[in-house]
Order: sequence, then structure tokens, then C-alpha cells
Amino acid sequence: MYPKHLLPFEKPIGDLQSKLDEMRTASAESPDIDFSKEIERMQKKIEETRKNIYLNLTAWQRVQVARHLNRPYFLDYVEHVCEDFVELRGDRAYGDDKAVIGGFATIAGRRVMLIGTQKGRGTKSNLVRNFGCPHPEGYRKALRLMKLADRFGLPIVTLIDTKGAYAGIESEERHVAEAIAVNIREAFTFKVPMLAVITGEGGSGGALGIGLANRVLVMENAYFSVITPEGCAAILWKDREFTEQAAEALRLTAKDLLELEITDGVVPEPFGGAHNDLEESARMLKKAIVDCLDSLTKMSAEELIEDRYKKYRAMGRFEEDIATMAEAGSNGDAPDEKSEDSDSGGIDGD
Repeated sequence: MYPKHLLPFEKPIGDLQSKLDEMRTASAESPDIDFSKEIERMQKKIEETRKNIYLNLTAWQRVQVARHLNRPYFLDYVEHVCEDFVELRGDRAYGDDKAVIGGFATIAGRRVMLIGTQKGRGTKSNLVRNFGCPHPEGYRKALRLMKLADRFGLPIVTLIDTKGAYAGIESEERHVAEAIAVNIREAFTFKVPMLAVITGEGGSGGALGIGLANRVLVMENAYFSVITPEGCAAILWKDREFTEQAAEALRLTAKDLLELEITDGVVPEPFGGAHNDLEESARMLKKAIVDCLDSLTKMSAEELIEDRYKKYRAMGRFEEDIATMAEAGSNGDAPDEKSEDSDSGGIDGD
């Protein structure tokens, strides 16, 4: 569908693929010579190499997969997951942000409000989509559609793939922080099921602006983080050469997020990443969405709101070492000052 693009760590696969292509060309040019065994052996070697690489990806390599140029975007999934999709545009205040797309959709016979961030392919389309970084009007459009879904009792499904909200001066002039904050506040009041899926990059408040939900899923090679690894390295190490270490420290992979109870599930991807098989990736995503919606639609409006509150209230807990504190107290050492509510979730700013 798109020109092949190899990531740095995929170079061994690319080298083997080039040799395989040469064998096939030689076979076609010399039909009297049997290359079938060599071709079959090379194909097996390529699969083994791909398996060894993808079973041992580092956090930074998964970030690279999440950013792959051929990775499916929101409109790709709309085409393969939805039976129909009616786009609704504009925030009714400033304009229409093409980095955020939303509208009525049908998924496996279930009517939903589907909202997501859209990146471009190539310079021209990326400029139109603002590289998938929403402006304030994008978040206000999303909020308008969420309120519409709440009014008509439709589940809200969001697909997130953004490095973050646009940080340019015009975004600040139109109050991007306020737009994101209002979306987060209002999301706690909706009486319908809410599901968010991180399909690629889930960056900072840009993702949270449409990502607060009863269930948050993350695709196998996607990531969800308060900051990009490059940004973290620039701040903490003052050098972007430490990007790989920053990615590990941020605990941003699907496995880490599930262990930390930040997300509720991992959507598997075809072997080698979603960019290698769009149809299979869309099938897996569709199944995950349907399964979650079937579970959430059994809950009452009050249960959904309470479930959402408890989910985010529980984040950011920590436990103190009671034995160490007791020993410190018996030795006459004053323990470090702690807040009164030590295991409270950071969401309230306690």
C-alpha cells in the first residue's frame, strides 16, 4: 500500500530481503537453474530474524514502531473497522481542526461516537493535519461531539495517535491548556460508556484531552507517556543522545503501562507491527473495541461515572515501608515528612 520503510533495527531484515529479491530475479532470468531450496531457506531465515528482533524490542524501538511511516492511522482504521462513518466538523466557536476527526460510526452493528487524531503521510498532508498535533479547536470539537453522544446515549470511542497538543503561539492564544482541562473535567460527567485506545503515540495532555475513559487500551507497539523520550532526555540529561535511556525510564510501553495499571488491556498486533498487516491489525482492534463495549454497556449511568472516578483516583498510589519507618522511629530518627494521605491519587493534586 505504501513504499517500504525500514527502521534502523530492521536493517538485518532488509539486507536478507534484498538477497531474496536477487535470488528471485536470478531464478526468473535462469529458469534452467533451480533456486527453490535457496529461496525457501532465505524466507525462513528472514522470518527467524524478524522473530528474534520483534520478541526482544527495547522501549525506544517500540517508540520507533509506533511512529512508523506506514503505521495505520485513524482513517485507515475507520475504513476497515466501521460499517459506516459520518464525519462531523467544527467546534462552533473558531473553526475545524483537521488533526482531530470525529463523527457517528457503526462498529459490528453498534452505534458509537468515534473520535481520533489523524496524522498525514508526506509533507503536504502532514501540514494539513498539523502532524497529528491538535489545536484548541480540535479539543473543543471533540468535546462538542462527546456531549452530543451523551445526549443521545451513544458510547464514545477514541483512537489516539499524537505526540501531543500543538504548542505554537496561536495554540496558546486560543487557550489550549484550558481546552484540554475542560475536556478532562467534562469527561467525568458523561453517562455513557467511554473507551480510549492508544493506537500509536499517546503523548502528554494531547492524548489526555480525548483519552479519559472507563477503559483505556494500548496497542502492543504503541506508547503512552507524559513526554516524548527525546523531550525527557533533553530535560533530564541535557542531551538527546540519552533518548534510549529516557524511553526505558519512562515505563511507556504497553507491558509497563499494564503493570502500572495505567491502562486496562493490550491490543495485540500482527507479528512485525501493525504496519505489516493493516487488515489483521484492524480485525484485532475491532474485536477489542467490541469486547469492551459489550462489557461497559451492561453498566448503569451511575456505575459508569463511579467506575471512571475510581479508575483515575487510584492512579499514582505508593506504599511506604512500614518496617523501615518503625525501625527509624525506635532509633529516635524522625521519619521524612509525608503528606497525610500518602496513597492518594495524584489526580486531585494531594
